[in-house]
Amino acid sequence: MRFLTTRRNSAVFISLAGMAAALLWSSPPVGAEPSPGSSHVKEAGDESAELMEALESYGEPRLSPNGTVQPGAYGAAWQHIKGMPVRSASYKEVTTQPFNSDALHFRDRSAANSGGGAGHSSGRVAAMAVDPGHPGVVYVGGADGGVFRSSDDGKTWTPIADHLPALSVGSLAVMPDGSLWLGTGEATTAYENYVGSGVYRLADPSRGTFTEADQVGGDELQSSSIHELRLDAEAGYVFAVTSRGVFRRPLNAGQTSAWQKVLAPCAGVGITGISCGTTEFYADIAGDLVVQPGSGGRSLVANVAWRSGASYNGFYYSNDAGLTWKLANPTGAINPKEIGNATFAYAGDGSKLYVVMESPALLNKGASTALAGVYVSPNGDIAGPYHQIATSSVLANSGSAMKRTEIGPGYQPGVQAWYDQSLGVDPSNPDHLYLGLEEVYETWDGGATWQTVGRYWNFGMSCFSYTPAQNTCDGNVMHSDQHALAFSDWSGRAPEVYVGNDGGAYARPIAQKTPGWRNLNASGTLRTLQYYSVGAGSLPSGGDAVWGGLQDNGVAMASPTGSTYTYTYPGTTTPVTENLNPNGEMTEPFGGDGGDQLVNPKNGCQTVGEYTDLTLQMTNNCGYTANDDGTPSAIVNIAPSDPTPRFIAPFAADSADTGYWVAGGEYVWANTKTWASTSGADWQKLYDTGAGRSITAIASQKRVAWAAWCGSCDAGSSFGRGIATDYGGDWHQLSLPGDFPNRYIQGLTIDPSDPTGATVYVTLSGFSRHWNEGPGAGYGHIWRTTDGGKTWTDVSGSDTAADSFPDAPANRLFVARDGSLTVASDLGVFVDDVKADGLGHWKRLGPADITSSANLPTSAAVYLSPSPDGGTLYIATHGRGIWSTPTP
Repeated sequence: MRFLTTRRNSAVFISLAGMAAALLWSSPPVGAEPSPGSSHVKEAGDESAELMEALESYGEPRLSPNGTVQPGAYGAAWQHIKGMPVRSASYKEVTTQPFNSDALHFRDRSAANSGGGAGHSSGRVAAMAVDPGHPGVVYVGGADGGVFRSSDDGKTWTPIADHLPALSVGSLAVMPDGSLWLGTGEATTAYENYVGSGVYRLADPSRGTFTEADQVGGDELQSSSIHELRLDAEAGYVFAVTSRGVFRRPLNAGQTSAWQKVLAPCAGVGITGISCGTTEFYADIAGDLVVQPGSGGRSLVANVAWRSGASYNGFYYSNDAGLTWKLANPTGAINPKEIGNATFAYAGDGSKLYVVMESPALLNKGASTALAGVYVSPNGDIAGPYHQIATSSVLANSGSAMKRTEIGPGYQPGVQAWYDQSLGVDPSNPDHLYLGLEEVYETWDGGATWQTVGRYWNFGMSCFSYTPAQNTCDGNVMHSDQHALAFSDWSGRAPEVYVGNDGGAYARPIAQKTPGWRNLNASGTLRTLQYYSVGAGSLPSGGDAVWGGLQDNGVAMASPTGSTYTYTYPGTTTPVTENLNPNGEMTEPFGGDGGDQLVNPKNGCQTVGEYTDLTLQMTNNCGYTANDDGTPSAIVNIAPSDPTPRFIAPFAADSADTGYWVAGGEYVWANTKTWASTSGADWQKLYDTGAGRSITAIASQKRVAWAAWCGSCDAGSSFGRGIATDYGGDWHQLSLPGDFPNRYIQGLTIDPSDPTGATVYVTLSGFSRHWNEGPGAGYGHIWRTTDGGKTWTDVSGSDTAADSFPDAPANRLFVARDGSLTVASDLGVFVDDVKADGLGHWKRLGPADITSSANLPTSAAVYLSPSPDGGTLYIATHGRGIWSTPTP
């Protein structure tokens, strides 16, 4: 869900899932956000701007310094990993309980979204497909979580793609022969975010599991994002709608037959005469393609557009099954110059063509909506004339929680129309249409009237009350940010509509006109949560409280069923024993987006969670409120006031001094009150890294601190990075050697065996100069100093050795008690047994069989944190939850 008091809102955090491609990230300004019912109002465009900031926060590290990475980087790293030596280990999934974002007693009014109505949640769903040949079988694709199958119509789910080279999903399609086609590389932003490793075909998806051997085609779609896989059955083709244009291959072609690029205006493929200017970073981004029913498979319509506007933006059509294309000139209500990201939907009989369209002009000026409108061509012709059937204001007045009087003027329906888009027509009724933006809308009369049937939340609505018994809101609420739509039509069952969004999957009968949805996340088996961090602390009743920040799902706490905690509320003298987990569920004490996390290892109910941008919030009792209505407050804001923090800004406890914390934005901050903190005033400014700089990693040991920064942080010619420290007494910038990679510094780890704080490991993101274009990219991902930064050594290993660290983004490094090093990367976890092998000899940590169920899924591993007793290492993945393994 979203923001609450004084916090800023974001919809998504974007990963590259360990892969790289040529992209460009923009950096619009951001502003403050209010809580529902507060006296503050949002600035126009804040939500959209913060979403873009979220995209950058994961893209920039992997693309720095030059903003482009050649295709092939991901594949080369994966092949190297398969040939590495192995240190035997197995993994256990930790976050297996259902995740209840509406749990009672976790409804702090200043920091929680509990009570908003979304109910049980999972991570972002980017694609859905229904198996027409197997009643009850549904497939879901996670943004970086792979493919899940349900055989009981969404009651329970099973992962079926955990060990493909990429778990990023862009599209799913069931073909006439019953096979399931998977397009990797999520493309919800009409841009490459999680890029993929191509297309896969699973012959028997109702029972089988995807393997690398299921890949269709060659490497032509590697390192791209596949927005849609579309079948043209009558003409006999499958189309891949990608971030590099539209590709085609015969449906009956051999498995290894290459995909043929058939539409890429800037490249002059399929059409000539389109002037693209200097758009190489975001050229030929295809958003959608549909085949007109009744045309014998000959008539196709495609949207090719960059969200912020480009000369190639437009609707393209083909009358020869995609071999040649023309630029359409839509008439009527659509302005051809306003075309941005768009989604099409034909009526089942081809009589009508519906379009939802983003406006780059509105996006670029930071308007309260980026929605150009929803349109229909009543004769099904791509040229129109089009009639406008919905605007942002029409949708806002259809029962929306985003009406100005409910949420404020700055965030209106379609503010993220370049990101949130789905559209579907009832197969049996050409006037019955579902539209997904931030919310879900429905019309039964071709757009003459609309109803909001999937509200953003209940906050601010006249039906809402913090007192549960007085809350009269209906069930027309689901998690926000809609990305996927699918329909079922099984014999003997009522047809249903399925929707996927940033909080998982929901369904309801197509004929339903009463409020309510079936929550398909309730079992907890659709486990696609996207963590940014993990931390753990022991509970007095036994076991650990495991915490972590999540993409658009706040801060989650997992604890053993029946865990209790005794706490004396401020102003009282009688201790109260709280049942933290009576129902065997994970909870969401903090709402919005979660970020970095700090947990007291001796007390798992003491934690500091980050909303975003160094907005730090602390609880001393697990965020538990004594009353169901969210009172008294259990969470306090202790954020320092920093001008330029990263979207996910770093903070940490001193590894040897329990009375010292550090945090980083532009400034290095210290806090000596720690768990007794009451406000942001408890932080002291230690050092200014410099105007325009932002700290990317921070660490402290015995109050010797290190801070890495970027500035400018944009992946491009102005990118800069550095390291500052107070080792030796005074704060100073290090003079890094010429061979130290000019890439984003993702992590700093002070070696605990060196009490002086002079020995430090640096983990670097991105790819080496093998793949990163331009000078200065450098080799290696793990560097070490033993003299306070005077000299540095690359300890990644020999570049050509089988036991070198893979050339893939490295995220976090952990030093075990025996001195061995463990690193979480976008492509798994790796260990260097320093005592046995010396520095620079790395092993893959896991079972010998990389496809074993005992192995970590191939979702980006972004964070490492030890258990309180040190015997277990927790691993946060950005798409498959939290896992654990015995500490190496």
